[in-house]
Amino acid sequence: MSNLDTQFSFLSSPVEVDRVQPFVDELAQRYQLSPDTQGNILITLTEAVTNAIIHGNGCDCKKKVSVSLLRHADALEVRVSDQGLGFDPNKVPDPTTDECLDKCGGRGIFLMKQLSDECRFMQNGRTVAMRFKI
Repeated sequence: MSNLDTQFSFLSSPVEVDRVQPFVDELAQRYQLSPDTQGNILITLTEAVTNAIIHGNGCDCKKKVSVSLLRHADALEVRVSDQGLGFDPNKVPDPTTDECLDKCGGRGIFLMKQLSDECRFMQNGRTVAMRFKI
């Protein structure tokens, strides 16, 4: 069973990414997270928020990005949603292939999948949910 602990939204401006660090610091204190878990949440949430602002909403300040936290018995689940058109995460190139290694960018989804215990996309790619065992 889960309950919604926290939810907030903000306009799609790159400066709003600065809101991630204090949010994660508060989570770490509230749930006594290990430094590794705190770091993994910080990296993945920063990537997800950045992707939502830039790729999802196209930095359109009329559109919002929402962040929500769900507390489960053994995990925290962080969701990031945008108001964009969505995308197919299965069509994003693998950044570990030879042709992508030298490219700048394109590693956000890879990091989200590697650093969370579970990463899934919903609503046609407009929402990413990342779960972290605690």
